[in-house]
Amino acid sequence: MTDAIFHSPAPVNEPVLSHAPGTKERELLLAEYDRMAKQKRELPMWIGGKAVTTNDRRPVRPPHELKRIIGYSHHGTQAHVKAAISAALKAKKDWEGMRWEDRAAIFLKAADLIAGPYRASINAASMLAQSKNAFQAEIDAACEFADFLRFNVHFMQQIYRDQPYSPAQTWNRVEYRPLEGFVFALTPFNFTSIAGNLPSAPALMGNVAVWKCADSQIYSAQVIMDIFRAAGLPDGVINLIHVSGRDAGEVIFAHPDFAGIHFTGSTSVFQTIWGTIGANIHKYKSYPRIVGETGGKDFVIAHPSADPVQVATALSRGAFEFQGQKCSAASRAYIPANLWPTVKKELLADVNSFRMGDPRDMRNFVNAVIDEKAFDKIAAYIDGLKKDKKNVQVIAGGTYDKKEGYFIAPTVAVTKDPKSTTMCEEIFGPVLTIYVYPENEWAKTLKLVDSTSPYALTGAVFSQNRKAIVEATDALRNAAGNFYINDKPTGAVVGQQPFGGARGSGTNDKAGSYLNLLRWVNARTIKENFVPPTDHKYPFLA
Repeated sequence: MTDAIFHSPAPVNEPVLSHAPGTKERELLLAEYDRMAKQKRELPMWIGGKAVTTNDRRPVRPPHELKRIIGYSHHGTQAHVKAAISAALKAKKDWEGMRWEDRAAIFLKAADLIAGPYRASINAASMLAQSKNAFQAEIDAACEFADFLRFNVHFMQQIYRDQPYSPAQTWNRVEYRPLEGFVFALTPFNFTSIAGNLPSAPALMGNVAVWKCADSQIYSAQVIMDIFRAAGLPDGVINLIHVSGRDAGEVIFAHPDFAGIHFTGSTSVFQTIWGTIGANIHKYKSYPRIVGETGGKDFVIAHPSADPVQVATALSRGAFEFQGQKCSAASRAYIPANLWPTVKKELLADVNSFRMGDPRDMRNFVNAVIDEKAFDKIAAYIDGLKKDKKNVQVIAGGTYDKKEGYFIAPTVAVTKDPKSTTMCEEIFGPVLTIYVYPENEWAKTLKLVDSTSPYALTGAVFSQNRKAIVEATDALRNAAGNFYINDKPTGAVVGQQPFGGARGSGTNDKAGSYLNLLRWVNARTIKENFVPPTDHKYPFLA
């Protein structure tokens, strides 16, 4: 055992590679994309370090090229959930007993593998299986994932260094124990980085995890497991299962060693999980940690003083990058009447310039939505907009087609009713609804923004008037956990803008900060008295 106080390398955000024509990274990425597109990879579950295959073998197809099969995912039952829990609990003693710097070294190595030899693979997997263009894959799968791993090590040390005051003859200290039991990580399709962070953040703090990724993210999840295994993660620390939500929930939420859930997904699913945990609370050894980031109905509000071109750019990027399939995507906008003609002109110019298609063609800004269920849901919202001729004008897009892939044209609608359906409900697709407000009703519109949606994830204000910025920041203090001034409401960077929202958007435990890691430890205070008293009598007794 080495006695030393170690300091890990200072974290720095991974540089975003341009993938511009003629660059080496572009050449490597396209070659890896083509290689992956031609193979049909087996995609097993990983339980106790073993690849687990089953007879329930399902084809995996790119959302933008439905005729192509890129792999076969193996799906399990409740028996596999139980096996994953057993494997996690078996690995727990050795893992939590490992020195923190050795746990850190594993995930720091994983970060360097992501940034280096696995960069093209994890980006290409996200392009193929989640229909991300090269830039969206780069900022997510490579850069944000590496950032999570590196900065989490930094935040772990920050937590461990937080120690209490010790007066004379006493040493007070706090140890940050992992939770007693296992953590369930339930991850979404849209961000490869989130899929990797949700099981690895608790694991870094000494916990063991059972990880269920979205079915539409299984392909990229295999690359994540490749990386963790290459980095030396011990068997059983993170166990990947492909099972139904019902099978996972019935086993996990009834298990006495269930210690917490790390979740990103829909509000309705999270609320159901919360209710199930509450109903089963008497079964657990401890009160489980419930950490979740859920939906959003994210806004952009422009003040009459705002630069209309800046507003239009924020809308075109914020609403339509990755087909609007970000929980932070701009989905509703409030534009003053004096700016609307210019904002409309610039926004339509942007949207009409978008190319849509296969992410292999790097001229395409927009690609396919994730699956048929999402396609049908988004199409239904667009149909609803078209039918409401009294209040709504669709000024861009409004078309969709799923013959070759799940393609939906970026759609912009202008509504006369600021409480209409698409101003209130999360769509999770390339649909932006705009309300043009009278320019002299700034304060009234701020109240409208705050009261329209049950969510409170992200939002943005544009203004060149500092007084208006202050007014918006105050009036909307509870309307967004991530609030942007003169910037689009997407693109939070680990270590710079800790991410999470409140109200219907989650527990606001801020992924990408020490606040999230605090949820995965159970602190124990230790007081040591160097000179214990030898007489029970206090002076007042004299």
